Amino acid sequence: MTAARQDVQAVAKTVHVSARKARLVLDNVRGRSVPEARTILAFTTRAVATDIEKVLRSAVANAEANHGLDGDELVVEAAYADEGPTLKRWQPRARGRVNRIRKRTCHVTLVLAEVPEPQTPRRRSRKQAEPAAEESKPKSSTRRRKKEAVA
Repeated sequence: MTAARQDVQAVAKTVHVSARKARLVLDNVRGRSVPEARTILAFTTRAVATDIEKVLRSAVANAEANHGLDGDELVVEAAYADEGPTLKRWQPRARGRVNRIRKRTCHVTLVLAEVPEPQTPRRRSRKQAEPAAEESKPKSSTRRRKKEAVA
């Protein structure tokens, strides 16, 4: 019997950092457990790490409040940053010209999932395993027929 696995997500919209910079930090967090991800984000020197930490805290709060899960037993299953709206500004330059400035934003999404419990495979007895191994081997007469058909 396979229990339905619950996924919980949290999204931060219009974070004032480019998606490329956010992805650098999210790559370090993806696939980690929540306590490990919190530790990594606490010691990351990039400014976007504080925003990602807020999203992680929000996702854990969603899991605990809405689904009754334990926050420390969750894993960051997916972490991605999509491009958000870009604010277009301009800066005056020499001889009456203008330089365009793009203030990029992104949407940060974190998906948390329960840790799957490791299942030990059931062992079969040798009596059941031997006939299956013999059936998978082709017989020598079959091999000869195949070689003759190719030649």
